[in-house]
Amino acid sequence: MRKAALFSLILLALPVAAQARPPVVVELYTAQGCASCGQANAQVAKLADRKGVLALTFSVDYWDYLGWPDTFAKPEFSERQKAYVGKLGLREPYTPQVIVDGREQAAGLQSDKVEKLVRAAARAPRDPPDIAFIGPRRVDVGSGSAIRGGGEVWLVRFDPREQEVAVRSGDNRGQTVVHRNVVRQLVRLGGWRGRPTAYKLPPSSEEKLQTVVLVQAVQDGRVLAVGQLPAAP
Repeated sequence: MRKAALFSLILLALPVAAQARPPVVVELYTAQGCASCGQANAQVAKLADRKGVLALTFSVDYWDYLGWPDTFAKPEFSERQKAYVGKLGLREPYTPQVIVDGREQAAGLQSDKVEKLVRAAARAPRDPPDIAFIGPRRVDVGSGSAIRGGGEVWLVRFDPREQEVAVRSGDNRGQTVVHRNVVRQLVRLGGWRGRPTAYKLPPSSEEKLQTVVLVQAVQDGRVLAVGQLPAAP
């Protein structure tokens, strides 16, 4: 009990900036072997520069059979996208796809629709639990309203640099595919039931990655809170 009370006091003492409105999370599901993904990549790259938006690029592997194994894809990224299929009432995963705050989705080429979803998400009411990083190896999620089915906490590490990949085979053979905010590590840290909870952060899989923690509803995938560890100088 004493530890829980102390944790609550620590969160209450956090500076106001740590409790600011969380950014809108824009997830792009793309692939280097997807002939129509380049335009969606470029759009999300622009969103990555927008204040109040956290753009994340997840490269999937299910198009690898077309002749080009995606250099950034991991099975867990494809599994994350597949989990949204049921939550969003879709038939199947596809690329390019944009998911906004885990609540709404649009084809990556529908730039106007994506823009509308981002603006609507920015206006939506929020009451997020606090997220506090205690050094590089621990994150604390504070108390919040209980939700049906509970929540889960995800670690996302991404490379903020623009990256170019020369594709040598498949549908995009001879083209250079440009990426921004490429996710390189995705780990489920545990469940969250509305009570203050501490989570251990695994070591980073690579250098110079930025660290984000997402709290999401288990049943419908909506993003409840976002925390980002300040980048090292």
